[in-house]
Amino acid sequence: MNEEKVIIAGFGGQGVMLMGQILSHAATIADLNTTWIPSYGPETRGGTANCAVTIGKERINSPVVSVPDSLVVMNQPSLDKFQKKLKKGGVLIANKSQIPDADYRDDIKVYEVDANKKALEIGNLRVANMVMLGAYIAATGVFSQDEMFAVFEQIFTGKKSELIDLNKQALEAGIQAVGNRVS
Repeated sequence: MNEEKVIIAGFGGQGVMLMGQILSHAATIADLNTTWIPSYGPETRGGTANCAVTIGKERINSPVVSVPDSLVVMNQPSLDKFQKKLKKGGVLIANKSQIPDADYRDDIKVYEVDANKKALEIGNLRVANMVMLGAYIAATGVFSQDEMFAVFEQIFTGKKSELIDLNKQALEAGIQAVGNRVS
């Protein structure tokens, strides 16, 4: 990987910002350069939210992501807004739970993941974002499962350490949904 640019988008409250922060944290641990830029709609919960993450070996000249290599969308409005920006041949991870009958471009690689359903099977709808993160790392190979687990151990501390196992299960479910096993 020379450089990976991803936009992660959804409604506020779907864990979009956390996904981006985890990716940036993983990049830092891997001694890569990274930027994370959040963007919120007028509401916090229920409004639109997205973040742009750039990860690279070389210095990153601009944190702005106009043409992402990858796109992770949690809902239909995010797909409608960002799909046209995804580069030709790019990777799209779509939350099939919130985007049941999507019309995708034919020049990109699409992975539909029933993230809400998988999160509920695990026992908590709030980890749908980690299901999507697992699908993203499996589809792109940007980080391994073990690298993500290491980030969980660092960011889920104190009382939040109770969430580590749940988030690990969700990440694994996303990886399996894509059909690739990452080490």
